[in-house]
Amino acid sequence: MVVIVVSCAVFAQWIIPFDPNALDILHRLQPPSLMHYLGTDQLGRDVFSRVILGSRIALKVALVSISLALSVGLFLGLIAGYGPRWLDKLMVLLFDTVRSFPTIMFALAIVTLVGPSLETVILVVVVTTIPVYGRIIRAQAQSMKNNEFILAERAMGASMDRVISLHILPNIIGPLLIIASMDIPAVVTIEAGLSFLGVGVRPPTPSWGSILNDGYSFIRNTPWIIVAGGIPLIITTLGFTFLGETLRDIFDPKLRKEI
Repeated sequence: MVVIVVSCAVFAQWIIPFDPNALDILHRLQPPSLMHYLGTDQLGRDVFSRVILGSRIALKVALVSISLALSVGLFLGLIAGYGPRWLDKLMVLLFDTVRSFPTIMFALAIVTLVGPSLETVILVVVVTTIPVYGRIIRAQAQSMKNNEFILAERAMGASMDRVISLHILPNIIGPLLIIASMDIPAVVTIEAGLSFLGVGVRPPTPSWGSILNDGYSFIRNTPWIIVAGGIPLIITTLGFTFLGETLRDIFDPKLRKEI
């Protein structure tokens, strides 16, 4: 499932049979056929082409935002877990403050200030996801910094950078990859939800959320549009969830099937 979604995003320009933004009013709301595999929308645009190109927007938002959030959360979580107590309390207060805002309400506030765009969606996801990674990494670092091998390394005069880079970071990177892979469908859903509400990616850029919005307006007469926008979200959610579970089995020795 992950290979299908990623392949659609990477090779979208060679897969789509029509221009996803080309208008054809004479053939609007056509049912699925051999020419238009998923039919056409209210403006005559090919839904299949828009779904395929929408995978590029979804994965771009997910990968960029998860990478940024993971990098910043890793840094803040390590300095909170391994640093002095006052810095730990400050970081926890910052994490709790950001997480206290509901994601959708926070997104609507940001959109009101800077306007809807792809960059705005990424900003919302990054800001709301950093505390999640920060708290996880903080807890992992605090549980490890008093281990015997860490104390022995510090007694031998090892610097904080060496302890973090050679001992703490390699032991927490596995769980982080598992969580990040499982967060990708959540980010894709946030992007689709904001686009569905009209505060995400701006038209006519194809997005799964905007396709769902178009299908919702004509759901009684043309249900194939909303089905075409919903199936990719289901495939992405299942695929990356299964990927996260597989990574968990690989990184956790207790769950390995092969010894």
